[in-house]
Amino acid sequence: MASPAVAGKNHMHTIPTDILDDLCSRFIINLPQEDRGNLVRICFQIELAHWFYLDYYCTDETARLNPCGITQFATHIFQHVPELREYNGRVDEVLNNWREYKQSVPTYGAIILDTNLTHVLLVQSYWTKASWGFPKGKVNEDEEPWKCASREVLEETGFDISNLINKQDYIEATIHDQIVRLYIISYVSRDTKFQPRTRNEIKACEWFPIADLPANRKDMTPKVKMGVSPNAFFMVLPFVKRLRRWVAERNPKVFSRRTRHKSMGEIESCKTKSKTISQGLQNEIHDYQQNTGPQYKNGHGNGKANGNRKCGKMAKRQLFTPQNTNGTPFSPVHSVSSNNEVPENNYFNFIAPSWKNFKFDRRAIFDCLT
Repeated sequence: MASPAVAGKNHMHTIPTDILDDLCSRFIINLPQEDRGNLVRICFQIELAHWFYLDYYCTDETARLNPCGITQFATHIFQHVPELREYNGRVDEVLNNWREYKQSVPTYGAIILDTNLTHVLLVQSYWTKASWGFPKGKVNEDEEPWKCASREVLEETGFDISNLINKQDYIEATIHDQIVRLYIISYVSRDTKFQPRTRNEIKACEWFPIADLPANRKDMTPKVKMGVSPNAFFMVLPFVKRLRRWVAERNPKVFSRRTRHKSMGEIESCKTKSKTISQGLQNEIHDYQQNTGPQYKNGHGNGKANGNRKCGKMAKRQLFTPQNTNGTPFSPVHSVSSNNEVPENNYFNFIAPSWKNFKFDRRAIFDCLT
């Protein structure tokens, strides 16, 4: 016999009565008397029962049961347990209150780094098989944050960090109104054997290169490097930039100038700097104006004007598109008039060594901008 059908978004969902009996006896019926009237506590137990149902019953090929969401599953439970039937018409309200409570409880865990500070340990849950995250969990009442972190990491990885924690060394973020604090544990060998102590929570523990984690939601680096969608790291994303800065401060070789990932603040700073001329280029302009400016302006000086004019035309052909060859205020080489005179306010009338030696490769570009 099956339980009454529960309407889903696209179909009706049912769970056999004998399976509901088993789930309720495991997680609901045997609750202590003081917890039976606590709907939040009951919802946590329903969540555990839901995970068990997905992991054991929905993966059994002989049972041929379809997975369902927590709302559908909770509706089955509220219909099946006599003491909970009075709440059957308020399932959405009860679950919303439970979710709000869950968000108000801080979560603590750890960021575990290898001996080279190049890889980080992530765990994969049975219930979110397509995503990876740091080992962490919700704090118990009156539990110290670092003790919660140690407990959760031990449960999810089998690795004891209690003697490795620096209480002041952590990265903290507020995600969906919930505080998440991760203590940084470094220099852990990648040969360490991790074995989750909870059977129905963690599916896998694996090392991931920090450089290959996504810096933002559109960063396809993990897809290219590891074949994993950046969406799989949505729980890791809020910590990636600050983790890279932490590593760079202790091991600058990990993120060199060329490969280091910039923070948003650094990117904005670079944008601002790019709008101005570098100091080195300004010095070259000044030297040119001091040494050759007067002769050039007056059309004298042993043919320097004609020579520079010729170099200027060559530079235009090599460096600028056709629309810039008439000389614009944004070009480092201006056109000269027919009598070889240049307006006195022609600030960019010069041929700097960095422009004369310009080549279309990365090194030359950096040389003329720094």
